[in-house]
Amino acid sequence: MSCKPGWCGTFMCLYCTIYTIIFFFMMFSIVFWIVISPSSVKFHVTDATLTNFNLTDNNNTLYYNFKLNVTVRNPNNNIIVYYRRIAAFAWYKDNAFGYVSLTPFDQGHKNTTFLGPIVFNGNTKIKLGRKQLDEYIEETRVGIYNDLAVDFDIKIRAKFGSFYKSGRFNTPVVQCRRLRVPLISTSKGNLSSSSTTFSFTERRCSSASFFTDRDADAGA
Repeated sequence: MSCKPGWCGTFMCLYCTIYTIIFFFMMFSIVFWIVISPSSVKFHVTDATLTNFNLTDNNNTLYYNFKLNVTVRNPNNNIIVYYRRIAAFAWYKDNAFGYVSLTPFDQGHKNTTFLGPIVFNGNTKIKLGRKQLDEYIEETRVGIYNDLAVDFDIKIRAKFGSFYKSGRFNTPVVQCRRLRVPLISTSKGNLSSSSTTFSFTERRCSSASFFTDRDADAGA
């Protein structure tokens, strides 16, 4: 395409050039994303136990010792994940009660990384509703606690292929919900389950759209 002389012709030529560059950049990005076709990183809680889970002080203070093991699987052939921040938050019936900051690490292609044991230990104030408190009392009687959950707040960088490395971004929160965890007694220094018929069942966590920035829409 040739540009006509004059201001108008120069403007149209510049406009067309910029439009063409943007168009090809968008097409390249789409093709690149299709070729890479990233799959979400997969989180699984493989084991979880409680050695203390006790409400005191008029049912307002929770004393806890909650331990779990987690595997993190990067299923991609062409993506390296650099975990620059990873924090775990423990919940019981919609009440946050524990926080642990984990050591950053790098994860290569087709790699499974073991996180654990992740230990939440301490005490905190929580507030259960009447129904939730009744559920807690029944779960204490049985020795199995329902509605435990762990969330992972993660900031990463990712290397796609051999030539593109992203900036840091916050992935959507990884949610490990509906965990049924047995209470393990430690009397006389020996571990024994409060429930002889129950053992923890591995749970897959929700980690959809792992390679998107959860803050992108908020900043738009």
